[in-house]
This record gives sequence, structure tokens and C-alpha cells, in this order.
Amino acid sequence: MGSCKITEIITFNPQNELNSIQLYRYSSTFDESNSIMKNFFTIISLAKDYKSSLRLNVFFNLLAVIFGLFSFVLFMPFLEALFSPDKLENLANQPAPSALSFDNESLQEHGNYWMSQFLQTHSKFELLLVLCGVIITMILAKNFARYAALYFMAGVRNGIVRDYRNKIYNKVLSLPISYFSGERKGDIISKMTNDVKEIEWSVLRSLEAVYRDPIAIFITISWLIFQSPKMSLFILLLIPIVVIIALITRKLRKSSANSQSLIGDMIATTEETLSGLKIIKGFNGEKIKRDQFEAENKKYTLQMTKMFRRIDLASPLSEFLGVSVIISTMLYGGNLVFEGEMTGSSLIGYLAIFYTVIAPAKSLTDAVSNAQRGIASMDRINEILEADDKIIDPENPIKINALNSSVAFKNIQFKYAEDYVLKNVNFEIPKGKSVALVGQSGSGKSTIANLLPRFYDIEEGEITLDSVNIKDTTLKNLRGLMGVVTQEAILFNDTIANNIAFGIENSTPEKIEEAAKIANAHEFILQFPQGYDTNIGDGGGKLSGGQKQRISIARAVLKNPDILVLDEATSALDTESEKLVQDALNNLMKNRTSLIIAHRLSTIQHADEILVIHEGEIIERGNHEELIALKGTYTKLIEMQSFG
Repeated sequence: MGSCKITEIITFNPQNELNSIQLYRYSSTFDESNSIMKNFFTIISLAKDYKSSLRLNVFFNLLAVIFGLFSFVLFMPFLEALFSPDKLENLANQPAPSALSFDNESLQEHGNYWMSQFLQTHSKFELLLVLCGVIITMILAKNFARYAALYFMAGVRNGIVRDYRNKIYNKVLSLPISYFSGERKGDIISKMTNDVKEIEWSVLRSLEAVYRDPIAIFITISWLIFQSPKMSLFILLLIPIVVIIALITRKLRKSSANSQSLIGDMIATTEETLSGLKIIKGFNGEKIKRDQFEAENKKYTLQMTKMFRRIDLASPLSEFLGVSVIISTMLYGGNLVFEGEMTGSSLIGYLAIFYTVIAPAKSLTDAVSNAQRGIASMDRINEILEADDKIIDPENPIKINALNSSVAFKNIQFKYAEDYVLKNVNFEIPKGKSVALVGQSGSGKSTIANLLPRFYDIEEGEITLDSVNIKDTTLKNLRGLMGVVTQEAILFNDTIANNIAFGIENSTPEKIEEAAKIANAHEFILQFPQGYDTNIGDGGGKLSGGQKQRISIARAVLKNPDILVLDEATSALDTESEKLVQDALNNLMKNRTSLIIAHRLSTIQHADEILVIHEGEIIERGNHEELIALKGTYTKLIEMQSFG
């Protein structure tokens, strides 16, 4: 439901309580309608890049309506020739009618006179053949024009969906890491797939009706008014159909929003199941997850059943009301025939044309019903598209080509929610030096590392590169100076070579191989039949933990960054792999500015400075020997690991 904006202050008392409720309802309905129209036109506005195709679509729709209309108009002389041949023969003995004018009577006179002249030299059957041939030609032309209109609209529809998917995906890439920490991965995937598909099949199919049906309705009704203004008053009876269908579909939007949310829950449960199968099976948790999924699936099924029943009711009800209007029109038209104001053939032709109005009118009501589902999906997608990009580039960024002096953390205060997780953090990493962060889990080490490439932004204090605040340069510039190796190796379903060269321009096979050698990965890569062209599967599933980490390190080596961030880069390695990788890292960190988060303290004993972090604060600092001499927290950590 839309937001409620009550602009009048109402004092609460029994007399005006009802007024307050009514005002709430009116305001809510008004805001909801505005939201629907805003979202609908947002999607329609995406068609602005396809103006030429839309113009051609409108043009061919116009032709289709005209050809279709004339195919029905020709039924009237066909019926005259079939049911009133004597009348046509008598017309042949009369003088030619006056000059043709654009009115119903003149058109009928000239049409009948032409047929009477034709019958002078041809048989009645030949006249029917000519009329049937013209009608078939018109219908053929109508269907060709209709196909041409759909041909150009197909490009528009699919182009809009492509652009929309790109827009959503680009938004996901631009959002800060903090956004995803509060969202379920499965729900985000559902929005990017199911909700976009819903827009394609509902709103964008309605787009065809928007550009087609009003043209058909306008031209056909104009012709009906031209034929018989009296009977055309019955067209007003179509208005209740639209009202009733609107009432039926009023709650459809909320139902659809709920259904899309429920399927997002199912996808999230499925994703959690696939990623946690070992734990589920190891702890005999199959029944727990099965019951959870079946409960969510049941809710989704019930919701979809309710929604489809509303949708399915719209079509038969509109058809019944449409037929009722036709019957009423037949009764009124029959009375006009009895009074001599119309001929029987004119009435049948009028009804045939009038019935063609029902189809586009029904199509528009169906389009409104279908669009409601798509607009509900649009609301869910807007949660992503309208999410705040908290980390943005400055208007006039400062270009940093290289690190020349130092990286400095100055008076850093940071919190994810209400409580600060970093408190007054101050330290500096001179160029070419290494600083290691140690401490218990949850002390804030990874948070410090995440602040440097601006995965999160600080509330207080600043981080500088050569005295330039990192907020004063672009994210691309900042992150281009850094190489990051995380505790969990993040690899993609691609070849080994492409994973090493990911995000690195102008990489060559020779450079990739050299980086792999430095990371001690070259030998195991060559053991694969396809070598560097081996596809490693989803998340590097075909590799061991140590192999995946060495591929990640090779990626950092190839980038050759000014600043290196190692977030427990060796913690996932076995003893043999750790030695190989640690040697490579030591070579990589020579004369390179490095920020290291270490779980195994033996790997950072050669760091230039070690910071001991506890509850977001630096409680000890110095090199390995200095900290050992203090016999404080660092010494206790060393002793615990040695004991373990």
C-alpha cells in the first residue's frame, strides 16, 4: 500500500473518527494509484531508445485496424447482394446517384449502384466472388500489417528487458558491501530473475496493448458513430466493464508482491541448502530443511492460487458483460430496422464491427490486470534500484598515480549499526613497509582492511594516501592501486588464466605464467590436461583449498599493486602449501606497502610493525621482538598458538 499523506489535522472524537478513516483511505488509494502510474510510466520510458520501432509499430497497427474495418464494411454490400438482389437490379434502371460525399447514405448509394451495374454484365455468383476476393485481400493485408507491428514490438520488448536487466545488474555492482549484509542472497536473485521476468510478461505485454488497442477502439468507434449515432450511444455500456474489472483486480497488486516475496524465500532456502549440504547431512538436518521448504512452497502455492483466481475471473466476466451489451444493442438495432431507420444488412454489419471493439477493450482491461502483477514486481526491484549508493565518487576527484610516501589511518571511528567496532584507530604504513594486524576474532582486524579500499565508509576520522583523503579520489583510482587477497579464495567459473588475469588490462600469457610461478602455482596448473585453459568450476570447485588460494595470490601478483592487503591469506592452507605461498608472499611484499591480517602469528613475525587489536582499539604496537618483550596480549597469543 502506498504511503498515506494526511494534509488535514483531525481532532480525535467519536463524531469525526469515520471521517479520519475515510481520509486515510482516500489518501492511501490516491498515493497507491500515483505509485502504480509512476512505476508503469517508468517502464514505458525505457522505450525512448526505440522510437523508430515504436513509430513503425503504431503505423502498422493503424493499417491493420483500417484493413480490418474495411473487411467488415464490405460485408454489408455482400449481404445486400445476397439478400436483396431484386433491389440491386431495380437500381440499374435508375440514374447514377449524385456526387460521392463522405456520409453513410451516399456511400451506400454508390456501393449499391456499382453492384447493380456489375450485375448487368455478370452473374450474381460472380459479384459474390468479387466481394469475397476483396474481403480476403483486406484480411490478408490486415494480418500482414498486424504481424509487422508485432515484429517491431518484439525488438522493443526484448530490448527493454535487456536494458532493464543491465540496469539492475549495474546497480548491484555499484552498491556498497554494507547493502548486501542485510539482504538475503536468494531474494536478490529472485528480484533479478523472477521479478524481471514478471515485468516482461505482464507490463511489457501490456505495452503492446497500449500502442495497439486505443488506435483500434478510436477508429472503430468513430466509424460506428458515423454509421449510426443513435446505436453508438450503447458503446457507453462498456464503461461498467472497465469499472468492474478494476474492482476485481484492485487487490491483485498486493497479492503479486506477496507471491514474489515468497518465491524469493524459496530461492534463498534452496541456495542455503546447496551451500550447506555437508552440515545438513552431517547433522541429520534433512527433515528441518525439508519442512521449511515445503512450508514456504505451500504458502507460495496458496498465494498464487488466490491471484490466478482473480486473474481468471476478469476474462469470463468481461466476456459475459460484453455479450450482454451486444444483445442489448441487437434489441435496440432491431427496433430501428422495424421503424425503417436501418436496413437489416446495415444492422448486421454494424454489429459485426461493434463486436470488434470488444476484443481491444477486453485486451486493455486484461492489460491493466496483468500490469498490476508486473508493477508489484517493479516495487520489489525498486528496492534495489532506489537503494542509496552511500559510497560515491567526488565531483572533482584528485588523481593518485602511485603511492609515494605512506598510508595513514587517522582517528578512525566506525560502526556497522549502533555500537562502534573501531575506536580511535591511528597508525601509518610508510611506503615499502608492512604492518600486520593481530587479535582475537571479532576484534576489528578485517574491518580495518575493508575500510582501506572503501568497501565501507568511515563516520569519523580519515584514511589518507600521501596526505590525500581516499574519499577525494575515485573508487576506480583507489582500488586500482591495491591488490586484495582474502581468507576465502574468491574464484569464478572460468579458466585458470582468466581468473588470474581478472580485472587486469593488457595481461599476456607470459605475464600470467610468471605471476603463477611467483605464487608457486605454476607446477600444479601444468598437471591439468588443459593447463592454464582448465575451467575450475563454480567457485573453483575443481581445486583444493591451497590451490585456490595460490590462484588468488597469483592474481594479486599479476596486478603488481602499490598497496597489498592480505586478509588472513594463508590461513586456509595446509602446512606444505603455506610454506610455498609464504615464501612467495615474502618476495611479493619486498619493497611493497602491505597491510596484513594474520591468524597464524608465525607468518607475520617479519612485519615492520605489528598492531594488536582488542575490541576495536590498538592496545599494543611494535615489531615482533618488542611485543615479546612487553609480555602482554601478543605474547599470550603466541603462547596459545604454540601450545595448540
